[in-house]
Amino acid sequence: MIIELSDFFNNPSLIELGPLKIQYYAITWLISAVLIYIFLKNNNAIKEIGLNEDAVNDMVFLYGLFFGAICGGRIGYMLFYGTNQLANDPLSLFYIWQGGLSFHGGLLGVIASLIVFCKKKGIEFLRLMDGVALAMPIGLGLVRIGNFLNGELYGKATNGEWGFIFPTDPFGILRHPSQIYESIGEGLILFVILFLINKNTNIKGIVSSSFLIFYGLIRFIIEFFRQPDAHIGYVAFDSISMGQILCIPMIIIGFLILMYSRKNA
Repeated sequence: MIIELSDFFNNPSLIELGPLKIQYYAITWLISAVLIYIFLKNNNAIKEIGLNEDAVNDMVFLYGLFFGAICGGRIGYMLFYGTNQLANDPLSLFYIWQGGLSFHGGLLGVIASLIVFCKKKGIEFLRLMDGVALAMPIGLGLVRIGNFLNGELYGKATNGEWGFIFPTDPFGILRHPSQIYESIGEGLILFVILFLINKNTNIKGIVSSSFLIFYGLIRFIIEFFRQPDAHIGYVAFDSISMGQILCIPMIIIGFLILMYSRKNA
């Protein structure tokens, strides 16, 4: 099945009022944060820690979304994918209207901001992260839908009978809808895996370490179907992308946390 997408899938905006544009990608971020908040305030791990709704609100929207995902994601993107631009124009770090957020940078930002949150609240970091990790696939799946609606981060060319033609593609060729693959893999499949693990263990750190391991593995595999960033290309062996390179330490750290958690159970 070959689907040629309309111009709607090209940085679409829900509302345009002069220079103000509220885009579907931003809407998926907002919906993700709201759903994660609803999920966490009803999560048993969060309830056991003793966080009230106001604390969960601060954790999700201020520490997680703003300081973690947005600030960390932007810094990570510029360090991992935009080093030349950053070196030539350090102020480009703040040009958020140009786009560019890195998941791995956002993850590091979320971890750093939640460490601060835990110290401020006097709560155990790994126990909190188990609850947060279980909720993260909700946001990951929705944001990848935003990438699809924007016609960005599409997949490699395919000669098969299945593919999409994106209006943002200058070559207009049949491609894998890698954003959809990622939405299913990093969203639905990852959530089911973590849900089952969470249901069958009460050892702190198991869910959060499993998130690092399985996200890293799923992302590494799906990257083989995704077109690498044009200004970077492949960074190793003519087939390994920057996203895959960043998944490797993520998986290793996940296994280290897993071994630590099991040892100290």
